[in-house]
Amino acid sequence: MGGVDDDEPPSKRMKLSSGELRGLSNGSSLTEPVGGSLRDSMACSLPSEENEEMVGSRGIIKRVEFVRIIAKALYSLGYTKSGAHLEEESGIPLHSSVVSLFMNQILDGNWDESVLTLHKIGLPDENIVKSASFLILEQKFFELLDGEKVMEALKTLRTEIVPLCINSSKVCELSSCIVSPSQSALVGCHSQGAVRAKSRSKLLEELQKLLPPTVMIPERRLEHLVEQALDLQRDACMFHNSLEGEMSLYTDHQCGKDKIPSRTLQVNVNGGVSLKHKLSGHQKPVSHVSWSPDDRQLLTCGVEEAVRCWDVSSGECLRIYEKAGVGLVSCGWSPDGKWVFAGITDRSICMWDLDGKELECWKGQRTLQISDLEIASNGNQIISICKDTAILLFDREAKAEKFIEEDHTITSFSLSRDCRFLLVNLLNQEIHLWNIEGEAKFIAKYKGHKRERFIIRSCFGGFEEAFIASGSEDSQVYIWHKSSGELIEVLPGHSGSVNCVSWNPANPHMLASASDDRTIRIWGLNKISMKRKGTHPNGTHYCNGGT
Repeated sequence: MGGVDDDEPPSKRMKLSSGELRGLSNGSSLTEPVGGSLRDSMACSLPSEENEEMVGSRGIIKRVEFVRIIAKALYSLGYTKSGAHLEEESGIPLHSSVVSLFMNQILDGNWDESVLTLHKIGLPDENIVKSASFLILEQKFFELLDGEKVMEALKTLRTEIVPLCINSSKVCELSSCIVSPSQSALVGCHSQGAVRAKSRSKLLEELQKLLPPTVMIPERRLEHLVEQALDLQRDACMFHNSLEGEMSLYTDHQCGKDKIPSRTLQVNVNGGVSLKHKLSGHQKPVSHVSWSPDDRQLLTCGVEEAVRCWDVSSGECLRIYEKAGVGLVSCGWSPDGKWVFAGITDRSICMWDLDGKELECWKGQRTLQISDLEIASNGNQIISICKDTAILLFDREAKAEKFIEEDHTITSFSLSRDCRFLLVNLLNQEIHLWNIEGEAKFIAKYKGHKRERFIIRSCFGGFEEAFIASGSEDSQVYIWHKSSGELIEVLPGHSGSVNCVSWNPANPHMLASASDDRTIRIWGLNKISMKRKGTHPNGTHYCNGGT
């Protein structure tokens, strides 16, 4: 048969193969081999796609594909009887009789016969046939070695694998298994029959990925299509700001506006918060504050002065970072909290360890005298405003520089939590979104807020950071949908310019804003208009009440 002899009786071996086949393919060989004794409806070829019947209200779904994918899902879920009944009643087999035979031969270790059957499937791409043959013969090779049939393995390598003329590096690895049997364990050989049978199912999975989906439907194809549909509905939902568990398959998904923070929950003014510590020591106004990753320490930077590190629990100044002859203008932590970065008045950027020892300094025009500074989560990329209209993305490991060029003066920027996007505030009352993965790419712009005299800061926020929020000089908070750029909410309440906003990273329904009216407002859901989950008559699901 071309495979290794097995100590198990044929009946037991076939039972093992059938069991493996249940989890990987159709049920066409659950009770009998595919050699010709299957029920007629299972042994027939797949219906031709010419003049194929369509299903669905729009007539764009092919009935054969639809039934096959449903059958595949039933078998994947373990409903083998239901899958077999579907095939029988519909007259549409999950796989053709040739493919079913091929899969059985793989699971039974009939390698020579499986290679012959592979050529009968009718694959148009010869490269796929060669690659699939290589995988099959490689498994045959390993099982021969496993059975200590070294000469037969060598013959398979020389007369069957090498003539395929592909994957030369892998052929060298297989050759090393002949010279040094211990090497086979590193390359992929197994030593027990039970493990070998499991490896055959893995081989079938690899073949499934290699062969066209019309021949062998990919695993979990139906689940993938449903997830795609849910993703599209979520992305199209302007107000989606909740966990995935709130999405249902029973109705089309659409959130109400109540999922966006729009009601003032708390106003902190004067006595609204209690004083924990008064951090004294700076001789000049403080321009930057940065929390350590563990929230136990705080960096503060005076304008063209020094950076001080404070213990949050005691209020004690732990150390001072400074550089002779120059002042520091911005500060930040490495993601692991082991290093401190600062922008310098000579436009360089320096890095210190926690003991205050200067580790590295990057000279040149890398930052402005008053500039934002961010360190990406990998700790390698430093982001700063290097010119009035440019932002520097500096890879400190590769010593590589990239730039974001704007047409108008940059006033501030904000980095997304996943470090993929940068939000840039401009002097012309626009906020620009850039994708900074690879080459920087402009994505979207947001307009509507007011900025004439002050630095106004914006932020990412909401579920999966799907929204953009910004302060404004007209005393309001503005919220846009990130993907569409549409302004979805304007929040009145402050009586002075709103300088900055911050979306709670743990609660997508909470937003904070700070204003020149000397108050901090905490915004939450408008609970007055919240409703129970329900279904609109048109079949649309509002996850928190429609508006």
